[in-house]
Order: sequence, then C-alpha cells, then structure tokens
Amino acid sequence: MEKQQWTSKYGFILAAAGSAIGLGAIWKFPYVAGMSGGGAFFLVFILFTVLVGLPLLIGEFVIGRSTQKNAVDSYRSIAPGTSWHLLGRLGMVTAFLLLSFYSVVGGWILIYIWKTISGQLSGLDGTEYSALLNQTISDPFMSVFFHLLFMVMVIVVVARGVQSGIEKASVVMMPALFVLFIIIVIRSVTLDGAMEGISFLLVPNFEGLTSEGVLFAMGQSFFALSLGISVMVTYSSYLSKKENLLQSAGAIVVMNFIVALLAGLAIFPGCVFVWS
Repeated sequence: MEKQQWTSKYGFILAAAGSAIGLGAIWKFPYVAGMSGGGAFFLVFILFTVLVGLPLLIGEFVIGRSTQKNAVDSYRSIAPGTSWHLLGRLGMVTAFLLLSFYSVVGGWILIYIWKTISGQLSGLDGTEYSALLNQTISDPFMSVFFHLLFMVMVIVVVARGVQSGIEKASVVMMPALFVLFIIIVIRSVTLDGAMEGISFLLVPNFEGLTSEGVLFAMGQSFFALSLGISVMVTYSSYLSKKENLLQSAGAIVVMNFIVALLAGLAIFPGCVFVWS
C-alpha cells in the first residue's frame, strides 16, 4: 500500500503548525512571559527559536522526509544497529503523556463552549468565574463525559487519515484560530490601560529577566515547536521530497511567533484592565 502524502505544502504547514502551536503558545507563553520580564523574555524566546529551534526543526524534517517511515523506524534506518530508535519510542511515550493532558483541557473547552451557548457565563464577575472553574473540574461526571467526547472527536479526525482527516481539519481550524485571535486582540487592545500591557510585552525590561527565565525561554522554544518528541519526524514522513524544507520550517516558526504575539496582546492588556 502506497504511503499517503500531504496534498499540498500549505496543508502540511498548517498541520505541523497545528501541532506546534498549541497550549504552549496560547496558554503557557503569556504566563511564563508575565513571570519572566515580558518583552525581554519574548526577545530571548525569539533568539532561541531562530538559533536553536529552527535548525532542530529542519533536522527532524530531514530525518522524516528522507526515510518516509515512522519515528522508530526512521532512527533505525539512519542509525542501524544502535539504540537511537529508543528516541522514537521515547517520543511515543511523551506524546501519549501530552495527550493525557491536552485531552482533559480539551474536555474543559467543550464544557465552556456549552456553558457559553447556554448563557451560563453571562454576567459573572472574576470571583464567580473562579468558582465556576473549581466547580467544573471537581465534577467527575461532567469532566469524564466531555473528555470522552473530545477523544471521540480526535479519533474521528485521525481515523480518516492524513489527507482526509488531519490535513482537512487543520486547513479549517488553523485559519479559524487566527480569526478568533484577531477578534480577541482587537477587543483587548481597546480596553482602558491597554498600552501598558502592550508595552510590557513589546518593550524589553532585562531587569525582570532572571537566569531561570532564560531557561524557560529555551524550553518554551522547544515546546512551542513540538521538538524532541518525534512529532515533526512523523509529520514530515508524509511530505513529498519535492517540497522545500527550509521554507516550510520557516513558515511554521513565523506562524509560531505571530500566535505568541497575538496571545500576549490578547492577555496582557486584559490583565492590566482587570487589575487597575
């Protein structure tokens, strides 16, 4: 049976970006940046991503596309008779652990979508939102039900394969993510005191950046690109050998920067507004 391939470079970039651009960019980045100097952290994150993350991303693309095999067999192919295949197995275990976390959060998102549509979030203040979250995550039936619902959605997409499942979903969901982000950012930057939050994100303040913050920035650059867990090796194994890997990797990195920027613009002005 002939191995499937992405139907276009555009589809591959969006699918790979969909893996790389997740909670690491949307949720974790604003939190870590807020704790580590804001603009200074963002600058160091960019440097690590370009100087370290991008070359590693290209390296994983080269391994996957050249072998056209799964992660374990890819490492066996390029390093036969060695233990490098264990790196692929470690990636599988890591991906499973990440799924166990992401699927729970995905279930929470479905809960909040339902609560939003049903009007249960209207008119709540900050204290009531916090109480609602505690109530939601402490309800075992609701958490398990929506977790299972999210997993069924994932299984349906993956079961349809690379072209009809992952690629088609990414082509729709990634542009939708950017549209939603832009709407949120427009609302956020029009709040009172928004410029203070924008300055915090874009103006480097190295006095607030610690050595621990630098390590966080390096870790964030790896996490935001899904590096080291063989995901990109697997994705690129479905890529045509005619595609330009440098352009694809560069596009994913740029999209990652844009999402991180949008996440910061969505969060920090809102934080200033709430706390002022």
